[in-house]
Amino acid sequence: MNNIGIIGAGSIGLLFASYLAKAFSVTLYTRTSEQAEVINQKGIILQKGRTQRRVSVKALPISKWKGTEELTIIAVKQYQLQSIIDHFRNFNCSPKNLLFLQNGMSHLTLLEKIDAATILVGTVEQGASRVNSNTVRHNGEGTVNAALYKGKPEILLELAEACVHIDFPFTIKDNYYQMMVNKLIANAVINPLTAILQVKNGELITNTFYFAAVKKLFLEISSILNLEDPIRKFRDMIRICKKTGENQSSMLKDLEEGRRTEVDAILGFLLDEANKQQKSAINIENYFYLLKGKEKAKEGVN
Repeated sequence: MNNIGIIGAGSIGLLFASYLAKAFSVTLYTRTSEQAEVINQKGIILQKGRTQRRVSVKALPISKWKGTEELTIIAVKQYQLQSIIDHFRNFNCSPKNLLFLQNGMSHLTLLEKIDAATILVGTVEQGASRVNSNTVRHNGEGTVNAALYKGKPEILLELAEACVHIDFPFTIKDNYYQMMVNKLIANAVINPLTAILQVKNGELITNTFYFAAVKKLFLEISSILNLEDPIRKFRDMIRICKKTGENQSSMLKDLEEGRRTEVDAILGFLLDEANKQQKSAINIENYFYLLKGKEKAKEGVN
């Protein structure tokens, strides 16, 4: 595998492009032609700790994507996926291999409709924030978990092998659904609470009253997802919270910058599951309405 396309030039798209360019020929597809022009002229600036480096990456607006790369990584928000899938219909042939990196789980129903040779899904445990249109800060090192959704695993094995040598590890998981449930738990607790309270991730643990809210929300999520080992899952979630203690969650950053959040893909998915099982989800429902209200309030400001 030589060519990789990356759709979406937010924090995750820029981070992936800056690292994967060490091992592959990368084309980054941006929402606007202006951002593509800046990246082509100035490269991507990757900041990490006190250091920064410039990475040359080819950039094009998303309208130019033809699906010809051997692997395309789709790093847009869940609510932007439908427009990407609609774009597939303009192709003469189906895209080859696709890796989806969305938060939440509601996008799984969209993947069923995609005609591609291989579809992979992934969850990102790297901390990243976009500084400007061509600069990304790598805040915390972790791994990228990836699993096969449909097709053959060879492309994933090849990607993981290449990334061993560029300090950007991929961990291959056997069960995509379980992998995504594990990430959903952390997203569904940390993102909504930090966004509503407007605090960094670590404060959910250090403030005893916030931590009480964390436990109540987790118990509700555990019931809806029918977790087999809730104590271990709770500890895993706390570990993530501690590891990213100084970070702002993506949902908090989205609200602060007047962007739509992924609350529908995260809490909305859990509400749908609760309805299917006829289970109560009072906390999830309340946080869902509060976040939708914050989105609406921000719309009025912008």
